[in-house]
Amino acid sequence: MPFVRIDLIRGRRPEEVRAIADATHQALVDVLDIPERDRFQIITEHDADHVIALDAGLGFERTDRLAMIQIFTQSGRSTEVKQRVYHAIAEQLEPLGISGEDVFIGIVENGPQDWSFGFGRAQYTEGVLPVPGH
Repeated sequence: MPFVRIDLIRGRRPEEVRAIADATHQALVDVLDIPERDRFQIITEHDADHVIALDAGLGFERTDRLAMIQIFTQSGRSTEVKQRVYHAIAEQLEPLGISGEDVFIGIVENGPQDWSFGFGRAQYTEGVLPVPGH
């Protein structure tokens, strides 16, 4: 489980989009020790004028290679682990031609009661799935 949304500026080839998704997932597998098949991703491409991502005053410029990544996951991971996630994703994306200034990541935490994997059931709270980290 994490659920990952990846937003990109339109114009990449399908194999590039898949490589970005694969690299992001591999970083989560490596750092969070999640199973390979624990993969839930939505990739959305946008026209360039539909994406606004400034530098928050840090003094750099972003390009059309921007990858905005939002990770929804169980609460309880330390700041150090989150920093390792950020670093691992940026490291995995760099060989794909996405430099550090074009990697924007946000982590959104929630609890086991906030997930349903199908059939209108809350599998974590029902005990059907083990709660990660517990």
